[in-house]
Amino acid sequence: MEAAVRAIHKLAADESIEQGKIITFELKINRIYLDTSIIMDSKPNRVDPDKWKPLIMSFQEFYTLGNKVRESTLAEIPEHMYYTQHRDLLKE
Repeated sequence: MEAAVRAIHKLAADESIEQGKIITFELKINRIYLDTSIIMDSKPNRVDPDKWKPLIMSFQEFYTLGNKVRESTLAEIPEHMYYTQHRDLLKE
């Protein structure tokens, strides 16, 4: 996909502990490039869902439509590394 940044949004900007840690980008998609191997034979402007097998990350593991395809190095990161100070404050 070819895109242009339209806006940048800072999440949790009103929370001193989390401020500046999460940023989202709003994009305008200008153009999409497709590999010819996934194009419908009879309709050249459409993706053939029987040919397209997108890679999806679910719970830090990689899947296609239904099957796990490979291990993820993200799954090796200890879960406690994702914890924030804010989460610890919620326990009190």
